[in-house]
Amino acid sequence: MMVMLGAAAGGASRFYVGNVINAHFSGRFPLATFVINVTGSFLIGLLMTLLTERFAPHPYWRFLLVVGFLGGYTTFSSFEWEMLFAAKNGSGWIAAAYAVSSVIAGFLAVWAGALVGRR
Repeated sequence: MMVMLGAAAGGASRFYVGNVINAHFSGRFPLATFVINVTGSFLIGLLMTLLTERFAPHPYWRFLLVVGFLGGYTTFSSFEWEMLFAAKNGSGWIAAAYAVSSVIAGFLAVWAGALVGRR
């Protein structure tokens, strides 16, 4: 039940954030998915650090926030599809830039989230 509730909230948040970003920024680079994945990386770094190192909450919090919410919020399958779409449509450089920047920014975000969680 906790995973389902978290996933519903995460999916709704993803839909909202994606629409807001797409309404303000256009272009060939899939910025909405990029921002969602990087903020999701930050949040998993923060939440897992808080839930495993700083606090000892009930395990349901991890199910709700990490498995549910972040599982519904982040967009790895969309990320993969958008890379394939760019590559198939002659934008190999966008696919490559998207892949490299997403992995690097995601790693930096999860690291930053863990640092913030330890403070």
